[in-house]
Amino acid sequence: MIESRSVEEVKARIDIVDVIANYIELKKSGANFKANCPFHGENTPSFVISPSKQIYKCFGCGIGGDAIKFVMDYEKLTYPEAIEKLADQFGVHLQYTDNHQDSFHDKKILENYNNFLRKQLNYNHEAKNYLLSRGLYESSIEKFELGYAPQSNLTLDFLRQNSVPLNEALELGLIAKGDNNRIYARFTNRVIFPIFTPAGKIVGFGGRIITQRTDIGKYINSPQGKIFDKSTLLYGYHKAKTSIMQKGEVIVVEGNLDVIMLHQAGFDNSVATLGTALTDKHVPILVRGNPKIILAYDGDNAGVNAAFKAAYMLSGRGLQGGVVIFADGIDPADMIKSKKIDEINQLFHRPKPLIEFCLEHISKKYNLANPMQKEEALKETTLYLKTLSPLLQEEYKGYISAILNIRENLIEIESSSPPPQKREFKKEYKTEQRPQQSNTQREDIAELTILKTLLEKPHLIDFILDVIDDNIFQTHKEEFQAIIQNQIDHPKVIGIQIRENIVTLEDDELKNQLLFMLRRNCENELIKIKNLKNISLTQKSFMIRAVREKLTKLKRGSFIY
Repeated sequence: MIESRSVEEVKARIDIVDVIANYIELKKSGANFKANCPFHGENTPSFVISPSKQIYKCFGCGIGGDAIKFVMDYEKLTYPEAIEKLADQFGVHLQYTDNHQDSFHDKKILENYNNFLRKQLNYNHEAKNYLLSRGLYESSIEKFELGYAPQSNLTLDFLRQNSVPLNEALELGLIAKGDNNRIYARFTNRVIFPIFTPAGKIVGFGGRIITQRTDIGKYINSPQGKIFDKSTLLYGYHKAKTSIMQKGEVIVVEGNLDVIMLHQAGFDNSVATLGTALTDKHVPILVRGNPKIILAYDGDNAGVNAAFKAAYMLSGRGLQGGVVIFADGIDPADMIKSKKIDEINQLFHRPKPLIEFCLEHISKKYNLANPMQKEEALKETTLYLKTLSPLLQEEYKGYISAILNIRENLIEIESSSPPPQKREFKKEYKTEQRPQQSNTQREDIAELTILKTLLEKPHLIDFILDVIDDNIFQTHKEEFQAIIQNQIDHPKVIGIQIRENIVTLEDDELKNQLLFMLRRNCENELIKIKNLKNISLTQKSFMIRAVREKLTKLKRGSFIY
């Protein structure tokens, strides 16, 4: 966990205008800056940034917060990830507590090792030429920080020269132990692909041989460890996430080289799994920003089966997307190298929808000319259909009828709610829909000026609470309750802070405004009493007299305690 004083140092160091200007174009507007809101479509700027208050507010969709909140929302990061990103950007050294106190040390070891590998790539012409021969540009090699792992003794010398303890190098997967506890470098004579978290923190490496050897694996990744879990990581996501959010689509491929070549060709919303199938653990990353998910897999049996399993899982979660299968033994990297950019673009624009792909894949496993086989196909497609929502079950009955060439009334599906586990999953990762605020929303300037004064002069809150309660606020009670509870990051409170047309009152002005609101409250109370019907005339007269006495004192400038 990041220490609170480190978080405060980040907050003190960053400037919200500098942070947001890295993502969207800002225009000066008086003391503030304005922009088109990046969180909802608009043509007239309603997104306002206040340099003096270090907050932003969109008066169109209602979102607001500070620089950290902006980075979290824009890049779909967790709070610690956003803090770490801003700390790196503004040169703040973070301190950690509990089990994360050595996190910064681990990061430095991996970064230094990565720099060592990148230098080795420049020294090794064979490795560099291999990458260039695969169609990679120098700019792509730099963008993805590719390197080369030399023979074991050079890596061990590097670790010794940089005083990296062997136990830490072992934990981080840089070295391994062989027979008789012999220490050797895990990555040797391989092109290296550093692997990052979504926030851009390096956590491991992938290596590929550049020769035709068959006695060793073509690809290896860092081992599972304290900071590396390949089942929760997607290669290239840290470079693709901005494009994913902008395009509303993520392309999932099988290999690291495919990712790099796709980015090089303009498909910079591409990512890859790390030598493992797409699983539930990948979904929390994939659904950030609620993009359409395109599975782009090889056309061999392994690729098609992997695509089916992934499509089955994603469609069962209610996620949108499609499948692209590359036939004839080629992959995205091969197509891009062959300058088939338009062809691959057409494939990505016409993917087979996830559900249709699954139904067709199941049906192809059976000989539909054989009645017994057709019945088995019906059972399996029906079983798959039951993993979908009731509406989709009904919609796709006709599709099954068509591909199996049977009457639709033979497809019997019992209506049932999705399993509890899937309902919880959808709830957990459902993209938040922010309601549009009405332009005709009521406002009370008298109330707003009091609230703005409390924000600027919080020492007056105790005095205010001695004089009034929240019932005096007829329009902005929610904002008043948030302020007295110190919920300064409440979106409506941020809106009050950032608006320049709401003034801050001097002490005597505040007193007059409070007296005005109290008088207004009494006058409204009188009207309500006069309209009461189920009480006696004597009781009504007593109540009216009491309220009028209060009103008289208020008109004289006296507060009622």
